[in-house]
Amino acid sequence: MDLLTPASVRALLDEHGIHPKKSLGQHFLADPNTARRVAALAAVQPGDAVVEIGPGLGSLTLALVERGARVLAVEVDTRLAAVLESVLQTAGAEEEVDVRVADALTTDWATFLAGSPEWSCVSNLPYNVAVPVVVRLLENARAVTRIVAMVQREVGERLAAGPGDPEYGAVSVKVRYHAEVSLLGMVPPAVFVPRPKVDSALVGMERRAAPPVTVPSEDELFELVRSGFSQRRKMLRRSLRPVLGAHASAVLEAAGVEPTARAETLGLDEWAALARSAADAA
Repeated sequence: MDLLTPASVRALLDEHGIHPKKSLGQHFLADPNTARRVAALAAVQPGDAVVEIGPGLGSLTLALVERGARVLAVEVDTRLAAVLESVLQTAGAEEEVDVRVADALTTDWATFLAGSPEWSCVSNLPYNVAVPVVVRLLENARAVTRIVAMVQREVGERLAAGPGDPEYGAVSVKVRYHAEVSLLGMVPPAVFVPRPKVDSALVGMERRAAPPVTVPSEDELFELVRSGFSQRRKMLRRSLRPVLGAHASAVLEAAGVEPTARAETLGLDEWAALARSAADAA
């Protein structure tokens, strides 16, 4: 199958009078080798159900179809969805792809994904919504068991970061609660049209069958995490005071966490212990 190249991407944009929207973080993949690399890293097999968020003009979509996937392509931009339909027809791939105009941040995923019990999400995610899209998939789309996402390098490093890493933050903890996560590789700006100013990263996430820690309440766990990282330079006895009040130090000590520790030093086990201690003290 012929995949899209920089020349064909520019020709499609010119033909349809489309100017990439910075507000939507639109940078179109325009390199067949990269598209095939992403599909291969996602281990897509014939017959697999794959949801692709932000398919754009179809560079990655065609690579997924080439590997035998059945693709649900979710595109928020109606102009691009129409072009994508024509690209698929030209490639003879329209039967394998269901194109839907929808916003991944508000989509009813349970309804969208009803056609198969298990899905992979393989996407070149728009830079400006990558984190909330990933979090929403992990929280609300349990049928998605694997995610391979191309995101801004800084975002990818944040998603995959562990305790002590400079990029480690609240979203890193949330991702690790739901999935095993790893950086799969880097992608240079040259493979996109228009060319972004930063590198991209490929991040892989495998959903856990169950969370690796036990907590009384997920919401309360992540409230603690958010509070701790909201003032990451402060000691936890101070940054957690808005949530734990005057008993912050006692709750920390009961969880086996030094009150003088900082949020970026705590792993998921420590955050879970802190959530249990907070519940006991309530």
